[in-house]
This record gives sequence, structure tokens and C-alpha cells, in this order.
Amino acid sequence: MGPLRPLIVQTRGHLTWWRTRLSRATAILYLELLAAAIESKGYRCIKHYQADDLPTRRPLLLILAFSPDDHVRLTVSVRPTPGRNWAYYQVGRGKNGYLSPCDNTEQAAAEVDTLLKHRMFPST
Repeated sequence: MGPLRPLIVQTRGHLTWWRTRLSRATAILYLELLAAAIESKGYRCIKHYQADDLPTRRPLLLILAFSPDDHVRLTVSVRPTPGRNWAYYQVGRGKNGYLSPCDNTEQAAAEVDTLLKHRMFPST
């Protein structure tokens, strides 16, 4: 069983990539749930997954917050995690951008709220 171990480890990243490609509807469903939770907190969302012109692009949710001086934004995507689970991630940060598992939308909305408030008022 020794020679098979490196092959399994090498294909793990490719399997999650294929899960993302083939499960676009699942990712969109989780982003819709997050958008509803975020909009209830008073933020605005732009859904970059509704265009039928680009079905191969990764579904993204752009969240906007307006402060007295400027506006801030945060882009969220959904990625598969090991164990057939899904999680919300901040785009551009890779694995370091982990926000919350998709099973707990309220926790993800609270994480996004905390990040946006920190960006609006960095001294607090």
C-alpha cells in the first residue's frame, strides 16, 4: 500500500477542484443563503454568479459596506473542504481566508460583519 499513498495525496487537490467545477449549483445555493443573512444586517450584495453568459467562472459574492468617509468591500466564495463539506472563504487569501463552514450561515454573517466593521473603523 506504500506506493499508492503519494498518488492519493497528489490527487486530493484535483478532486476538490472538480467538486467545485461540478457543484456550481451547490456553491450558488450557499452564497444565496449568505447573501440573505448579510442583507438582513444592512449590507449590500452584488451577486457575480447570476450571469448565464459565463457559466465557467467561479461564483462570487461581493459585499459592500458604506462608512462615513468611504466604502469597503469583501468578496466571498464557497470552496469544498475535505469530508464532503463546504466552507466560505474570503477571495484572494487562499486557505488563510477561511471564514466559516457553510452549515452555519449566521456564524459566517457574523464573521463578515466583524471584518467589514474592522475595515470601516480600523482604530476600534
